[in-house]
Amino acid sequence: MKVQLLSALNDTNVDAAQLSNQRQLEISISAIADELDPNLPLNLCLILDKSGSMHGEPVNTVIQAVEQLLDQLKPGDRISIVAFAGTSEVIIPNQIVQDPESIKSQLHKKLKAGGGTIIAEGLSLGITELLKGTKGAVSQAFLLTDGHGDGGLKIWKWEIGPNDNKRCLELAQKATRVNLTINTFGFGNDWNQNLLEKIADAGGGTLAYIERPKQAVDQFSRLFKRIQSVGLTNAHLLLSLVPGVRLAELKPIAQVAPETIELPVETEANGSFVIRLGDLMKGAERVVLANIYLGQMPEGEQVIGHIQIRYDDPAINQEGLLSPLMPVYAKITKTYQPALDPQVLQSILVLAKYRQTQVAEAKLEQGDRTGAVTMLQTAANTALQIGDTSAATVLQTNATRLQAGEELSEADRKKTRIVSKTILRE
Repeated sequence: MKVQLLSALNDTNVDAAQLSNQRQLEISISAIADELDPNLPLNLCLILDKSGSMHGEPVNTVIQAVEQLLDQLKPGDRISIVAFAGTSEVIIPNQIVQDPESIKSQLHKKLKAGGGTIIAEGLSLGITELLKGTKGAVSQAFLLTDGHGDGGLKIWKWEIGPNDNKRCLELAQKATRVNLTINTFGFGNDWNQNLLEKIADAGGGTLAYIERPKQAVDQFSRLFKRIQSVGLTNAHLLLSLVPGVRLAELKPIAQVAPETIELPVETEANGSFVIRLGDLMKGAERVVLANIYLGQMPEGEQVIGHIQIRYDDPAINQEGLLSPLMPVYAKITKTYQPALDPQVLQSILVLAKYRQTQVAEAKLEQGDRTGAVTMLQTAANTALQIGDTSAATVLQTNATRLQAGEELSEADRKKTRIVSKTILRE
């Protein structure tokens, strides 16, 4: 298994007369399989909300989704299932799947809805179960909840009792450090989109929205197919820039595919940058945009930086492998004419759609309805420019409702968040 690494600037030509030139560097990363490369075994943990609000159709459809997922597991795959409400329990301990029907039977017996919602309890137990089967496997979790975590009690400056949301984020960061990816599923319309997005984003996972119970099967299946395509794990982008070239100070690097995520950047002692990407899929790229500034440089084709991927290959039990070091070029010219790359321009618009929607949400929270309407309309127009008609419809509909003096429902707000990050799937 090898890494495919490609790069392109939004405009390869750079004006030699300018003191500073801003460019967007697009970097595409995927796993490339040889014919003899085996599919990696999966180590999957399902962390399922069994609080009282999941009673009836919700929990029954989740069980159905889990059963269909179990039928798709292959020999050598591992499964564990954790359920949480006010407390958490391991329903199915981490094990190689040998008897799916027995697992289904235990699931029906043990997944009974009732109690409150303390997400961190389930997340902690799920991470513990996943760690039992990480060797040589793709280790991912599906976290499903229909509610908000317990925020604890705060009196003036003091927090009394555990803050579930804070613990969840700490656990998500811990999972990332031990090479686990958590995908989150918001079920219904009363879940905390800020929390579930941050949990998923921490390790390069996916946030999914199950608006109606019958969508659970399709959403589970969609993400399961994605993790089946993982070929390499724990990938990090290593970026170094030559003197006179620098990263933007604010939000310098973001992923734009398969979902839009603002990526944290670590700076090494030698001045190079490390960005965690997570698992790499076969046949599906992770696409990253770096916002860079170029100072004045000599005329001609110049190296402006180097990129490389550090990754693990579970199939051969090797960690910290490095792809070949790849230079990034720009053409410095005194007779400047733009040489625009349409694919990079598309990626820039994808990121713009996300950030415009984020601004709209913030303005709505601040009570600035006019500002929210303007930014939602702007985001809708951006979505149309990239051919994302589903997102454009959701964003423009919500702008129209706000303009008419209506309030956005929780479902409206959830859809807005999802379409800002990716293409809405019905």
